[in-house]
Amino acid sequence: MLLGKIIGKTSTQRFEFYVETETKKFEYIAVNHPSYNKVLCQIIELEKTAQHITAKCNIIGYKDEQGRISQIRIPFDIGSEVFRAEESFIKEIITIESKNRLAAYLGNLEGSAIPVYLDLNKLLTKHIAVLAKSGSGKSYSVGVLLEEMIERKVPLIIIDPHGEYSSLKDPNTNKEDTARLQKLNLKPKGYSNRIEEYGDPLLKNDIKPILLNEHLTTEELLQIFPTKLSNAQLAIIYTAIKDMVDVTIDSLILEMHKIDNNLKWNIINVLEYLKSLKIFSTNPTPFNELIQPGKCSIINLKGIAPEIQEIIVYKLLKDLFIERKKDKVPPFFAVIEEAHNFVPEKGFSEAKSAHVLKTIASEGRKFGLGLCIISQRPAIVQKTVLSQCTTQIILKITNPNDLKAVATSVEGITMETESEIKNLQIGTALVTGIVDLPLFVNIRPRKTKHGGTAVAIAKEDGENFFEDLKEFREKEILPLVGSFIKKEDIIAKYKSKKSSQISQNPETQTNSQIIPTPIVHLIPCFLFLCSEERNKQKIEYTILVEMIQGEVVTNYISFDDKQKKTLLFSAALPELDKLSKNELLILEAAFHLKEFNRIHLISKVGVNFEIDKTIEKLLGLQYFEKVNDILYKVSEKYILSQLSKYSYQQKIEFKELDYDKKLEKCKNVDKIKERLSKFTTITDLRECWLVKYEVR
Repeated sequence: MLLGKIIGKTSTQRFEFYVETETKKFEYIAVNHPSYNKVLCQIIELEKTAQHITAKCNIIGYKDEQGRISQIRIPFDIGSEVFRAEESFIKEIITIESKNRLAAYLGNLEGSAIPVYLDLNKLLTKHIAVLAKSGSGKSYSVGVLLEEMIERKVPLIIIDPHGEYSSLKDPNTNKEDTARLQKLNLKPKGYSNRIEEYGDPLLKNDIKPILLNEHLTTEELLQIFPTKLSNAQLAIIYTAIKDMVDVTIDSLILEMHKIDNNLKWNIINVLEYLKSLKIFSTNPTPFNELIQPGKCSIINLKGIAPEIQEIIVYKLLKDLFIERKKDKVPPFFAVIEEAHNFVPEKGFSEAKSAHVLKTIASEGRKFGLGLCIISQRPAIVQKTVLSQCTTQIILKITNPNDLKAVATSVEGITMETESEIKNLQIGTALVTGIVDLPLFVNIRPRKTKHGGTAVAIAKEDGENFFEDLKEFREKEILPLVGSFIKKEDIIAKYKSKKSSQISQNPETQTNSQIIPTPIVHLIPCFLFLCSEERNKQKIEYTILVEMIQGEVVTNYISFDDKQKKTLLFSAALPELDKLSKNELLILEAAFHLKEFNRIHLISKVGVNFEIDKTIEKLLGLQYFEKVNDILYKVSEKYILSQLSKYSYQQKIEFKELDYDKKLEKCKNVDKIKERLSKFTTITDLRECWLVKYEVR
């Protein structure tokens, strides 16, 4: 449909025409060019006088011979006809619709029903910035993006200062949103099975404590100090740590007490304060628990003082970045809400987390670590971080300084576009990074409940984020321990045996007896890296604990032909805190005796103990077992010493395996860690699956 003809002055970027047929702002139009054929453009403003309605337009571009979107280099002729663009032509030029499984549905183009898809391969490690004034739909839009990422099993970690994102667990119950979702063939949905929340357990019942590694480098120690240190105080700290092998807050407090200088007391007070926060632990939250394919970890910092929030973000992201560099966790995406508080522009304020976020922004893409910066004050977010975000989702902004910051950090923002940002409707966003010019997009309704009070991931070296991630994906590639036997090999083995039996006595065999049914179960486990001091030497070893009974795996036979199944031997970790002092003394005495009777025990502990009653109790608890009518021995059910002799030698391997069922965890890993810690020092742990075979 002809809308009008070009008038006045034209350039290679914009032009005007008199409107002859009803049209709307942001409508897409097409103009024929003698050198470039049909070119896609967009109306960005309409001005009305007594004589005419004038449309001001931006030129988006045309498809060149290589299929790329290119800008025209010769202006349109005056008098060129302007037509309403057909949807097929818009899709051809902008190429925003995709059936690729990595295409995230963001919403529809303003002024049309054309869906806009963001390619996650290109989106994530190129980094994203979501910028808007408060109440403009910023966190709502981020929620839409997060839903798409959770659906595609992108490992996520969200720094959530206000506790807004826990609503991702619950489906959207808003009637208007539900109706709009139905029109888009979508349904409300919650992701409670994929989300784990960490923070202050006093905040909510279902929140896990976030515990940081208490082992600190000198740089980390100085970085986490809440107060600024004088040169004299720095000298005291360096004196204290110069001979320390392992720096923790506790060990530093002990060393500080040895120094003869009154300046130490202020430092000790600060260290005691850090200790009282209980965020540093010998058993920190495992990194591979936080970062898993298909899992979203929310770090809920609500109620935590801002300076402590900075410490948590600094230490946590620094450690995770190091783990990602070592390939110990899969590629992941970090979302930083209220980014102006964690990486502020110089001159506005300082934040302990700023340096690590700058590093991730500049280097993270090389290692498959994506970053999403969310802020209502873009003017005070570090420009070096904003400039690293090649995709921006910009909602309504009215502050002149914030507008200026957006205009200088985002490519393709014109004076007209800058003016439009001030007038955007809630729910409409200016999205850059899809094509050369920004696009106006109506954000789709959320599937999940909105928690706010107002309404290839590709590396620079060409590697693909999702190609790295697939090695960690559930059920495709799994962290396994044990021996790996293909079902086909078991079937072939028993087919051979059955065939031999049939040839000897064919009348007694049936076809159903020939082919066995191999069942493969995966047992949930944790592999603990432990260390001990022995003869002044540090010994490291690994302990495998299955999470059904919570017992240490002492022996594993991958497949026993006679019993037609995997044989798994284990021993329990004793709950010694449930025994009385007298019972512990008698158990210790019995442990040093190979076999014993009541007289042997009396000779060890004396006559003042209720020997017979204690023996009966320890028999009932299976710490003792009978040898004969008068002799007993310590049961092998429990591990009472030398945990290292049960070291599990095999490493975790990431493998593809055809299995029938994953068994559910019955035990709590934190309680297992607590029990193990009575015997050894735990330095790390890894979640894994032990392979169990059975032929039925």
